[in-house]
Amino acid sequence: MKATNQITQSRKVQILKRREVEAMTTLSRSTIYRLMAAGKFPATIRLSANSVGWLESDVERWIESNRTDRVA
Repeated sequence: MKATNQITQSRKVQILKRREVEAMTTLSRSTIYRLMAAGKFPATIRLSANSVGWLESDVERWIESNRTDRVA
């Protein structure tokens, strides 16, 4: 059991609320939901009847895949 606990602890899941996602991506609420509807942004996970969130790892992957590298 101890090994399982160590694996679980090393894979701590972080859930982001909408405002945190907006701050990380610099996208507005309407843009986030428009991209979600088009299948171009990570889907939410239901936290309760009136609350959703995003997996931080999904948002980070989306940011990385949508980066525009600047030429110096």
